[in-house]
Amino acid sequence: MMIQSDKNFAYPILPGWDKTDIIVTSKFYSAIANAYEIGIDRQDLLESYAAFKTVVPSKSEEKQIGREFEKDSGYSIYKTIKFAHQTTSQRIKMES
Repeated sequence: MMIQSDKNFAYPILPGWDKTDIIVTSKFYSAIANAYEIGIDRQDLLESYAAFKTVVPSKSEEKQIGREFEKDSGYSIYKTIKFAHQTTSQRIKMES
């Protein structure tokens, strides 16, 4: 299932997620999109990722979601989070 975002792509949603899970994951997807579109505070992004991991603790599910999200949006969850962990910069702005 996909939920339409305020941009021109949809957010991946897994069966069995409740309203809270959908809110947490949607905020994370939005944070990833912001990292590409306008930039985002590194700490805010990492906190959003930590919340996302409470809903999606499985690496394989995270990879599956990441592939769906990137296919639809062009934004890589993996590359964005990897960069956030490696950089010391307070603000993150990804290149498309």
